[in-house]
Amino acid sequence: MDCTRNHAPDPPNTCADTATGYWRSSSVNLHKNFFTRPISYASLARGGEKRLFRPVVLRKKTKVPAPIKVVHYINQFFGGIGGEEHANLPPEIRAEPVGPARALQQALGDTGTVVATVIAGDNYVVEEAGAVDRVIAEVIDRFSPDLIVAGPAFEAGRYGLACAEVCVAAEKKGVRAVTGMFIDNPGVIAHRQEIYIVPTGTSLAEMPAVLKTMAKLGTKLASGAELGTADQEGHLPRGLRRFHMRDKTGAERAADMLKARLAGEPFTSEVFIKSYDVIPPPAAIADLSDVTVALVTTGAVVPKGNPDRMPALFATDYFTYSIDGLDELPVDEWESVHAGFNTGFINTHDPNYAFPLAAVRDLEREGVIGKVHPKMFSLAGVATAQNDSLNFGAKMAAEMLENDVGAVLLVAT
Repeated sequence: MDCTRNHAPDPPNTCADTATGYWRSSSVNLHKNFFTRPISYASLARGGEKRLFRPVVLRKKTKVPAPIKVVHYINQFFGGIGGEEHANLPPEIRAEPVGPARALQQALGDTGTVVATVIAGDNYVVEEAGAVDRVIAEVIDRFSPDLIVAGPAFEAGRYGLACAEVCVAAEKKGVRAVTGMFIDNPGVIAHRQEIYIVPTGTSLAEMPAVLKTMAKLGTKLASGAELGTADQEGHLPRGLRRFHMRDKTGAERAADMLKARLAGEPFTSEVFIKSYDVIPPPAAIADLSDVTVALVTTGAVVPKGNPDRMPALFATDYFTYSIDGLDELPVDEWESVHAGFNTGFINTHDPNYAFPLAAVRDLEREGVIGKVHPKMFSLAGVATAQNDSLNFGAKMAAEMLENDVGAVLLVAT
């Protein structure tokens, strides 16, 4: 823009914009949003304006970012298809919000649009190798989402693991992802450090609140905004450290926490400690000679070939097998499918290392115990959620009480 004219001089540090009739201050580097009052060129031709014009900064229009595109993954139950009978459902992609995705849309408001819902059976996603990668690749190709939301899964083990794997697959493809589940869910145990997980309780009544937190966190992730701490953003800590300055040293902060504790005042520890229920041990049985003893193993011991398809980890139930009349477990008939240790020796030499039936039969013959319960209880203990374990124990106990079992030998790995 040429500010050299034959008429009256421009006010100091300004020049006229011939396209707009506005004065622009050179002191703001001709920024398009900083204008002074309009002036009539005719008046300039008559002798010009001798007064200086006070700059009037026009209000800058805030550019509203376009809503992010969101794809929501849910299982067959929340997709309204059915329960366990549809757990092997292959993924379905629907170009609309379905089930909880409608609540997610409400939580997103104007910041995002749910462009598609992926519905799949829990078993299918967890058991079919490559299923997650394939469906994530397809939705990215079709919808170009900015964010993928999975769940929340609450305490459902297989659903939680599926949600976590969906998020892992999305992040590998460069799409931000967030899920939600109970802290003891297998999905947390398996993928906590890789993905963003909003903690939940165990009640579906929390769904709206959890989705609101997931939507807020997901929007920040998709926009590339800098995140605060896990507490501030509402997700589980991922075990990552970021350096930043504190107002007080560690010794001072520790002293403050100690003083607060001694005074009975609230304080927040900087160290996360998971608390578990303290279970008092049962009273010892003085004489087992007339007691029926049941055997339980978390070593995933199964008949050869695993005919019931026991999961090698993330147990969803326990399995019972008849050991009536067996003195030991023959290596050509039994094996372990446990995913948490090397099963080579057990499966090629002696399954009784994971399930000591031979030793207990000796105790039975010697009269140390009354008899061995004719059914064994088996599951994979690795990465099994705490709440699932509580449910398994309660079911086992009920079954044992019905059969007059007086003691249990639990063989852990």
